[in-house]
Amino acid sequence: MSEVIVVGVDSSETAKRAAVAAAKLATALGAELHVISGFSDDRIEEFGSGSDRITVSSADSAEYVARKVSEELDVPAGNIKYFAARGTPANALINYAETNNASLIVVGNKRMKGLGRVLGSIANSVAHGAPCDVYIVNTDVEA
Repeated sequence: MSEVIVVGVDSSETAKRAAVAAAKLATALGAELHVISGFSDDRIEEFGSGSDRITVSSADSAEYVARKVSEELDVPAGNIKYFAARGTPANALINYAETNNASLIVVGNKRMKGLGRVLGSIANSVAHGAPCDVYIVNTDVEA
């Protein structure tokens, strides 16, 4: 069984930078990359009118985000998967990593400086609760 690297994403540029770093690591190590987007509620929305209606849930939206990010990554075919995972972003990553025996979780450093550091960040929560190693990517962009 190959190593599993888990990366958490949303639709932000900083999350995409963390995913690119995770993809490079997975490729270099010959590991399988799992791109995860968390969702915390079971909200369902309906769009359209009459018989032309579609239903979209929070889980569908999260999976869509994970899929779109995974499609942009340079990882050998068959070595990348995407999923939606229930929970706050940090808990979704921790639980997914534990359930799937991940060897590494990759997260960005968003909100690890200034007031965000005091209030908490996903990276900080993951680092304290992860069942495996955590790699925190510097996703800040120098101007």
